[in-house]
Amino acid sequence: MYQSRHSVFHQNDNYGKSRLSEILGAFSYALDLTEGQPAGHSIRACWIGTQVAMALGLNGDELRDIYYAVLLKDLGCSSNAARVTEMFAGDDRKLKHDFKLLGPMPEDFGAFVASEVGVDAKADVREQAQCNLAENGGAIMTDIIGTRCSRGADIARQLRFSEDVAQAIAHLDEHWDGSGLPLGIAGTDIHLGGRIALLAQVADVFYTARGKDAAIAEVRNRAGSWLDPDLCSIFDKLSEASGFWEELALDDLEEQLWALEPAAQYVTVDEDYLDDISFAFGRVIDAKSPYTAGHSERVGMIADKIAEHLGMDDDRRRVLRRAAILHDVGKLGVSSAILEKPGKLDPGEWQIMQSHAAHTTNILGQIGVMSDMAMIAGSHHERLDGTGYPLGLDERSIAMESRIITVADIYDALTTDRPYRTAMSSERAMAILQSDVGVAVDQRCFEALQTVVAGDLL
Repeated sequence: MYQSRHSVFHQNDNYGKSRLSEILGAFSYALDLTEGQPAGHSIRACWIGTQVAMALGLNGDELRDIYYAVLLKDLGCSSNAARVTEMFAGDDRKLKHDFKLLGPMPEDFGAFVASEVGVDAKADVREQAQCNLAENGGAIMTDIIGTRCSRGADIARQLRFSEDVAQAIAHLDEHWDGSGLPLGIAGTDIHLGGRIALLAQVADVFYTARGKDAAIAEVRNRAGSWLDPDLCSIFDKLSEASGFWEELALDDLEEQLWALEPAAQYVTVDEDYLDDISFAFGRVIDAKSPYTAGHSERVGMIADKIAEHLGMDDDRRRVLRRAAILHDVGKLGVSSAILEKPGKLDPGEWQIMQSHAAHTTNILGQIGVMSDMAMIAGSHHERLDGTGYPLGLDERSIAMESRIITVADIYDALTTDRPYRTAMSSERAMAILQSDVGVAVDQRCFEALQTVVAGDLL
């Protein structure tokens, strides 16, 4: 029976401790952006999945693994974004959103291809994409989903979660009747966490798009095919209980969810764990585009070398390195159709591209232990002359840490391949940076980078 859970969340004043669920819950909003889902999808799915797991009688570490598997089910979602854009000839975020609303029958996929693929592309591009999917759809979908599931499992391991959490994420897209991907396993061979996560995903996707009656109907419709019928029966009983849908719609659902975190109210997140979390989400960010592999980590490393040369102390450098690694987290909300465009962006596309900096600030600003990084990371496109974005800050208000990230980001971007050009030499990149000294680039940061590059320290 469903029982209402009231928040017991209190602000944590203990140095060196933070609620792990709060940190990762904030990052889950970035995953929602990548999947084209309404904000809070992962939070709502986790709440639904946790209710099902508790009704099933799970507790302790087993319940905690389900909790985090559902909250982080989309960890690998960015890794197939560029592939989705390429194969389906469109906006990956819209395609992913609409794909989750498909019916469970094979013919539903055919209808999706006919109505959604290449709708804004040239006629020949659309025809080629539709023909390719008609002939090779099975192999393409296995590759796309397999990449997502395996990458998500790997990142879960990097975040120090158990193998049960990793396997649950790896099995997210498997179906009870064996029709899922990429493994085609069936029944109880599918990890329980994966079965609960898929049910919760279906329920929330249809709830937010079409309402609670549609969510209930869709879970019932997929019982025994996509979904574990026993879990569907539990969900059915929960969804009929007084308060279930009302609590799911609460503005403070996040706090309700943090209060449900099993095993311990607070998990110690020390400095090393914060580093691991930053590196893990750096991988999520960079997986969004084949052109940005390793970019976040390199910007973090370059920024750290510059800061060391400038005499910044170790603690401040550590915060800077995390901010540098996470500076592009907001790009998870930008379509790969824009990120991968080989030509010049039109005004509308450029406005969307610019929005990533504000997204970065907002995402990091939700995390208490990382809030001091939010403006630092989100200001990496501000310019000393005040013509940057998103706030138009100038040299009077741009922090030194942000100036360092700006230089590191520009240098790495110029010296790696991008959709619209090949990588430049280090000499050419440094010449471009020098031309912007005093306008976009800080003089001291540039000189420090010069020393770092000349010393072959990168």
